[in-house]
Amino acid sequence: MSGVALVIVSHSVQLAEGVVELAAQMAKDVALRAAGGTDDGRIGTSFDKVNDAVTELRAAGHDVAILTDLGSATMTVESVLDFLDDEEAAHVKFADGPLVEGAVAAAVTAQVGGDLDAVVAAGRARELFS
Repeated sequence: MSGVALVIVSHSVQLAEGVVELAAQMAKDVALRAAGGTDDGRIGTSFDKVNDAVTELRAAGHDVAILTDLGSATMTVESVLDFLDDEEAAHVKFADGPLVEGAVAAAVTAQVGGDLDAVVAAGRARELFS
């Protein structure tokens, strides 16, 4: 299966997994990965968790949209993006928007066949749920 997949990055394992669970209810065919918490299970973010999720999804042939909960999660994602070569970077983008609403909107857009740019735009759209 190809198409656009999502990585949900949160400081909390439970929050990342909950957003994945919610988005999956609206987009059953979209690959979703949670990358929450630190490597040892504390509150925080992990470069390795985010990078591993992106690597797994890219290896399966997906383009990848990434959403985050807070500023330092965004910094972690930006670091992961910085390590991608130019070819891979064309297939992985950050959707800077509201985590829950953005993830649902992005997942639904991916479910109906939206390309990476459309999925990222949906994930960034703050006014969808206002």
